[in-house]
Amino acid sequence: MGALDGTHILVTVSAEDRPRYRNRKGDISTNVLGVCDPDLKFIYVLSGWEGSASDARVLRDALAKDNLF
Repeated sequence: MGALDGTHILVTVSAEDRPRYRNRKGDISTNVLGVCDPDLKFIYVLSGWEGSASDARVLRDALAKDNLF
């Protein structure tokens, strides 16, 4: 593995979903995890988590999946 990090991407969601997608900075976003190999080519991306989800929670989900790496 070369690098692993998460980022928040701004999204538009319905008013009823906004609380779940509001991140710690107050933006409405989705939390995305990306993993690169030593050549910095993406080898794994996990998207779709609400912005309120912690990076640790997203990482735990990725590690629990059978197809990781």
